[in-house]
Amino acid sequence: MKKIKVALADDHALLLEGMRSTLEQHGMSVVAETLEAAKVVDMVRKSGADVLVLDIRFGGAETGLDIARELLTAMPQARVVFYSQFDQIELIRSAYRVGGAAFVAKNAGASTLIEAIKTVHEGKTYYTPDVAMKLADMAVHGDDSPGTKLSARELQVFRLMANGSTNVEIAELLGLSPKTISNESQSIKDKLGIHRPVDIARTALKYNLISE
Repeated sequence: MKKIKVALADDHALLLEGMRSTLEQHGMSVVAETLEAAKVVDMVRKSGADVLVLDIRFGGAETGLDIARELLTAMPQARVVFYSQFDQIELIRSAYRVGGAAFVAKNAGASTLIEAIKTVHEGKTYYTPDVAMKLADMAVHGDDSPGTKLSARELQVFRLMANGSTNVEIAELLGLSPKTISNESQSIKDKLGIHRPVDIARTALKYNLISE
C-alpha cells in the first residue's frame, strides 16, 4: 500500500520531531516540515504532500488559519488537519469555516491524529465527538464571536489591535495606509460594540484570538 505523504508545520521543534517519529512508526512518510509560517504554502506545493498537519496558532500576525486560507485558495485540493493546543469553539468554528478537513487537539492521543490523517486522506472530514458536539451546539444556539461579525482582514486587524499595536504599526505590518487601518479599526469597534482598548483585549482573550 502506498504510504500517505504528510507535511508538518509547527513552531515547536520538539513537537515536530515527536510527530515525525510517531507518523513514520505508523507507516506514513513525512515528506516536509517547517517551523516557519511563511514557508508552509510553498513547502506543501513543492513536497507533493497528501495531507498537511498545521499548528493553528503560529503566533504573530499570521496564524495557521491565515496560512490555510492562503493554501486552500492556491490549492483547493489540499487537505489540512489542524492540530491545536486549544479547542475553544471560536478556533474550531474558524478552522471549519476556513476549510480545514480535521481538527485535533494536541492533548488527544497519537491514535487520534493518525485516524484523522487517514480519514482526511480518503477525502473525508474528521472531527472528534467532543469537537463535533461543539460545532452542533454552535449551529443550534448561534455564535456571537468576532469571527462571525468581521471579515478576514478585519479579524486580522482586530487581533493586532488586541495585542496593543497602533494603527500606524498595523498599517506598516499589513502594507496598508494608516487611513485605511483607521477606517477598519472604527468599523471593527462599531460591529462589535466595543471601543476601549481594554475591552478589545478582553474580547480577543475570551474567544482565544490572542494569548495572555
